[in-house]
Amino acid sequence: MPLDIVIGTQWGDEGKGRIVDLLAAQADIVARFNGGDNAGHTVTVGNHTFKLHLIPSGIIHPHTLGVMGNGMVINPSNFLSEVEMLQNAGVSVGPERLRISYAAHLITPAHRAMDLAQETARGSANLGTTGRGIGPAYTGKTSRNGLRMEEMLNPATFMKKVQLHVEEVNKILVDQYHAEPLDPRAVAREYTNCAHHMIPYISDTGLLIDQALRSGQRVLAEGAQGTLLDLDHGTYPYVTSSSAVAPAVFTGLGIGITPVDRVVGVTKAFQTRVGSGPFPTEVFGKTAERLRGTGKNPWDEFGTTTGRPRRVGWLDGVLLRYALRVNGVTELMVTKMDVLSGLSTLRLSVGYKSGEVRYQDLPMGPANLTPFEPIYEEMAGWEEDVTAVRRWQDLPAAARDYIRRIEAYCGVPIKRVSVGPERDQVVEVIS
Repeated sequence: MPLDIVIGTQWGDEGKGRIVDLLAAQADIVARFNGGDNAGHTVTVGNHTFKLHLIPSGIIHPHTLGVMGNGMVINPSNFLSEVEMLQNAGVSVGPERLRISYAAHLITPAHRAMDLAQETARGSANLGTTGRGIGPAYTGKTSRNGLRMEEMLNPATFMKKVQLHVEEVNKILVDQYHAEPLDPRAVAREYTNCAHHMIPYISDTGLLIDQALRSGQRVLAEGAQGTLLDLDHGTYPYVTSSSAVAPAVFTGLGIGITPVDRVVGVTKAFQTRVGSGPFPTEVFGKTAERLRGTGKNPWDEFGTTTGRPRRVGWLDGVLLRYALRVNGVTELMVTKMDVLSGLSTLRLSVGYKSGEVRYQDLPMGPANLTPFEPIYEEMAGWEEDVTAVRRWQDLPAAARDYIRRIEAYCGVPIKRVSVGPERDQVVEVIS
C-alpha cells in the first residue's frame, strides 16, 4: 500500500506546493486531508504560476486524480472559482479528475462574518486569522450543527438548511457582537446554485482511496498549513483549527492505519510566519527585507491567500526537530536555498536558553516560547547565484555545509533542496 505524506514543518508557507508537484509525477492520487482556503500552495510551471487554495497541488499533472478529504472545510464559491481558473489555464478539473468527500464541511458567508466579528472583538489580542471562516466552520463541525457536502445532494432540503444556518448565526452576530446580519435567503440561493455545479464531484473518497491503495496505486497525501499551526501541537492559541500533522492523514481522508512509505517534511532554509504569535528567531530591518523580498515576485514572502507580508527569521533548529518528531518524518526537503545567496553570514538556532538554563528540546512544547531566547550557531554564507545549479557538487561549499549542519542537528536525512520555483530547480543531495 504505497502511501506518501508531505507535511510542513514550520508555520506553513514552506513551499509544500512545489514539493507536492515534484512528487506527484509518480503518484496516482493526490489527496488533501485538512484545512480550507486559508492555505495557499504555489506551483510554477514554465511561465505559468498556479496559486491553489483548496484543490490539491498535484492536479497540475494530467495523470493524477485529486481528492479533497473529509477533514477539509470548503467554501463552494471559492472552489468553483479555482476550478474555473485551472480550466482557463488548460488544466482539466472535471469530476473525472477531482473528487470531494461527502463528509467534508462547508464554509458559508455566515462563518466568514463570525470569523471577522470574533477577531475584531479580540482587539489587540487577535490571533491574526485569515478571515476565511475556517475556525467557525470547524466549530460548527465539532458542535454537530455544521453543513456537510452530502447535504447538497438534496437541493430542496439543502436550501432550507442553509437558510436556517444563517438565521442561527445572525442571532449571535447581532446579540453578541453587534454586527450586521446577513440575508439568509440570498445566501441559501447562492449556495443552492453552487450545489448544482458541485454535486458531480461528491463521492465516498475514503472508499476510493482505500481501493486504490489495495490495488497498488500510489497515493500522495498533501498537508496544508504546518506543524507549528497544528491545533494540538502548534504554538497554541496562535494556530489553525485543524490537525496539520502526519497522523491526521488517516482521519482526514477516512482510511484505516495504512503502512506509510515516506513522511516527507518540508522546511524553508529560513523561517517565516503570518499573523500573530511567538517567533523566537524573527529578524527585522535590512535582513528581514532581504529575506522577505519586495513582493514583485510570486515567490517573495507575502501570503498566497492573504497577500500579507510574512514575518521572517533564521531557521529554528529546535522547532524543526520538534516538528520532525511529532510527524515521524523520514526525509526532509529544504526549499528556497536561492534566497540565502548574497548573505555573508547565516545563523541557525541550535538550542534555547532561559536565564542560565539551556535546552536542546522544548520542555513543554511550543505553545509558550516567551521565556526562551535562541542559541545561535553562525555559519559562512555564499555570494554565488545558485538558481542554475542542478548537481550537489556544484553548490557552493558553504551551501553544502549549511545543509549538512541542519541534517546533523536534526538527525533526519535531507534528500533534496530547491534553488528556485520552477519544477526543475531541484538539487538531489548526495549522501
